[in-house]
Amino acid sequence: MNSFQKRTAIQIASVSILLASLASPLAWFVERKNSEESLVALSIGLLHQYHAVELSGPSATKHAAVAAKAISGGMFDIADIYNAKGAKLAKSLTKEGEAIETVLPKHGTPTYRDSSYESLRLAGDVWVLRVFVPLRNSATDMSLPITGYFEGVRVVPQWQRDQILDSSLTVALMVCLASLLCGAVVYPVVVHLSKDNERKAREVQDSQISMMEALGRAIAKRDSDTGAHNYRVAWIAANIAEKMGIQGDAMQSLIAGSFLHDVGKIGIPDAILLKPGKLDDAEMAIMRTHVNLGKEIVTGMGWLDGANAVVASHHEKWNGSGYPQQLGGDAIPLSARIFAVADVFDALCSKRPYKEPMGFDAAMAILDKDTGSHFDPAVMAVFKPMARSIFDRLTDSSEAYAHQLLQERVRQHFEH
Repeated sequence: MNSFQKRTAIQIASVSILLASLASPLAWFVERKNSEESLVALSIGLLHQYHAVELSGPSATKHAAVAAKAISGGMFDIADIYNAKGAKLAKSLTKEGEAIETVLPKHGTPTYRDSSYESLRLAGDVWVLRVFVPLRNSATDMSLPITGYFEGVRVVPQWQRDQILDSSLTVALMVCLASLLCGAVVYPVVVHLSKDNERKAREVQDSQISMMEALGRAIAKRDSDTGAHNYRVAWIAANIAEKMGIQGDAMQSLIAGSFLHDVGKIGIPDAILLKPGKLDDAEMAIMRTHVNLGKEIVTGMGWLDGANAVVASHHEKWNGSGYPQQLGGDAIPLSARIFAVADVFDALCSKRPYKEPMGFDAAMAILDKDTGSHFDPAVMAVFKPMARSIFDRLTDSSEAYAHQLLQERVRQHFEH
């Protein structure tokens, strides 16, 4: 099981637990409300059954007393029945009712017209339901006149509280199991789609990298050493960038830009590009157009758009004396500042048709001298401690070896 599959499984399990944790208190609340509302409905039925609604005439007190005693012995622990004027006709209590009666909130003469209830928590974690019911000669026709009032108090027993809790836990368990079951069905589909997407992403990525290398080879056909140089400078720049904490899209753009920094040389005439001697001013002006030519080539090429920063700014200098825009300091993209160090170091240390490679100390002396003018001091501070190991690794290396080094960095930073 790879990291994505583990992450997906954990997310499904987490969602299931979350749903269960949300369902449990919700189910408990609903179950409790149902119990409370059922108590009101049952009390109305009992009052009609014991003729407690007939609270006028000489039999009113008798009916009230019989009903109060019957009701208090079963569903309620305190039963009070009043006539239509709010005068109490009967009262009955159980032992539990006697224990809590003195701590219940007091109220005045009943005048309410609709049934209601209140849930109270008393000392010692005693849960009490208090019911208020206006009495009429019909349990359903609320337009009839009120013949009296019933007020009942129920001390909710532990067994009923446990039942409510058990019901809520059962609902939570069912929700959790249902979620896990759905997750188990969806999981293989998600994994399959993920693998398919990864395969397609790798194919797209491979084609993009192949396109980048094809452009690099096209440059190499014009300039005999550029191919190996492209691999080396992209690898050196990636090493510096890693030390500076660059990663993700920024790292990919740096590698692509470093590899393709001279792509604009495709548009430079051979007479200038391959001239063995020093270029005159007019020829140098044409040579310098390779920067804007390269910028035009990579712009609008989708993922290569990120290479634009290095391609367009790789000849700018820290003090603003570079070209083509004479940018200076932090106005130069960081990727271009990193590349400048890698590019000059490799150019100094590599054999070219017109020169022999320079030794490490001589090359570093030039880079030190130009720090603060050509090179960003912060980038040089990162590069100097690693420069010797880079030099030793690349000295007398083949193009194939440089290509292998860069491929390792590409796999590291382009494959997710």
